[in-house]
Amino acid sequence: MTIDSDPVPATLRWAVWLLRAEAVALGLVAAWLIWSDLTARSTDLTSALWVTAFAVAGAAALWALGGALVRRRAGARAPAIVLQLMLLPVGWYMIQGGLGWLGLPLIALGLGVSGLLVSSPTNRALGFD
Repeated sequence: MTIDSDPVPATLRWAVWLLRAEAVALGLVAAWLIWSDLTARSTDLTSALWVTAFAVAGAAALWALGGALVRRRAGARAPAIVLQLMLLPVGWYMIQGGLGWLGLPLIALGLGVSGLLVSSPTNRALGFD
C-alpha cells in the first residue's frame, strides 16, 4: 500500500467533484433520452439515437476525466476544460431562448470549473509548475 504524502488540493477536489456531478446530471438526461426513444410514437430514429449516444458519451467522458484528474493525470486537464467551455454557448443560447434560470448557472459552472482547473494549486498538483 502506498500513501500519497501530498494531498489533493481543494481546487482539484472541487473540480473533480463538479465534473462527476455533471456526469451524473448528464447521465440522467441520457436515461430520459433512452426512455423517450423507446416510448416515442414517431421520431427520426437516426437523429434520436445520435443525440442519445452523444449524451451517454458526454457523461462517460466527464466521469472518466474526473477519475483521471483525481489520479493527477495532467493530460486530462485540457479535455476537461474544453468540455467546460462548451457550456458557455449552451448557456448563452438557453438565455436567448428564455431559459436564463438554467443558462446563467451553466455559464457560471463552466467558468468556475475551468478556473479551478487552471488555478495554481491544481497546476502544482498536476505537475505544471
